[in-house]
Amino acid sequence: MTPSEIFDRMRAHWLAGRSTFDAELLADDVVIETPFAAPGRPSRTEGRQRVLEYTEAGRASFPVRFDDCRNVTIHETADPEVIVVEYELAGTHTGTGVTASAPFIAVLRTRDGKLAHWREYQHTLAIAEAMAG
Repeated sequence: MTPSEIFDRMRAHWLAGRSTFDAELLADDVVIETPFAAPGRPSRTEGRQRVLEYTEAGRASFPVRFDDCRNVTIHETADPEVIVVEYELAGTHTGTGVTASAPFIAVLRTRDGKLAHWREYQHTLAIAEAMAG
């Protein structure tokens, strides 16, 4: 898969209420980074199994239904295995019904058609405010 195809699949997972990743999408030694992770959350997770466990648990405990992934801009780079993606996730808190959105930017690297590295910069304040209702 190309980097853009992998992002499209991740986006489809978000909107279907699924965990971001599935095993066939990830390289064995995949690295997921969120440099501005919320307190108590890891800023780096390594390895397919650990990434799957972490993202599945996170999706199950995050009370938000993603309604849209919009304003997507994909920037190609000189490396055909790397893209930079800007996007906005909009969702509804399933407990309160509050709707909100937050911007993101990510660097996605593939290797042999699999996701090798995902570094996502999140607007953690916007996310925290949406969760507080």
